[in-house]
Amino acid sequence: MINQGSWFGRFAQEASRLTGRPLAFVAALSIVLVWAAMGPVFGYSDTWQLVINTGTTIITFLMVFVIQNTQNRDTVAMQIKLDELIRVSRSARNVLLDLEELDDKDLEALRQDYERLAEEYRAGGGSRSPREAARPGRSKRSGKGKRG
Repeated sequence: MINQGSWFGRFAQEASRLTGRPLAFVAALSIVLVWAAMGPVFGYSDTWQLVINTGTTIITFLMVFVIQNTQNRDTVAMQIKLDELIRVSRSARNVLLDLEELDDKDLEALRQDYERLAEEYRAGGGSRSPREAARPGRSKRSGKGKRG
């Protein structure tokens, strides 16, 4: 699927696809080996060292932006998919939708809630399922209770 967005988005997606292949690694390794082999020819001079240092620095600097763009897009897509799974699950707590938009204080409070639930579950010997443990108002026998 090709990104129909900005020119940079299309470029980043294609660059990420190409540079993530084994052939790109082999090409980079070949360049380094050729550079190393040329060391004796140039007497291991400062200029010889500067060529590889400058080249790798520029490529690394530019690739950071390509990788970050690709990572941002993948993260957004994953969040949308997770939100959809939460939305369609009857037993899910809809408060979990769009968590990435909450501030750090609210995220930490939710994390502590889930940590507490996990501790309660472990302390109870695992007799209740994790889903039942996440629903304090539900009993194991009746299957009825408050929806969170």
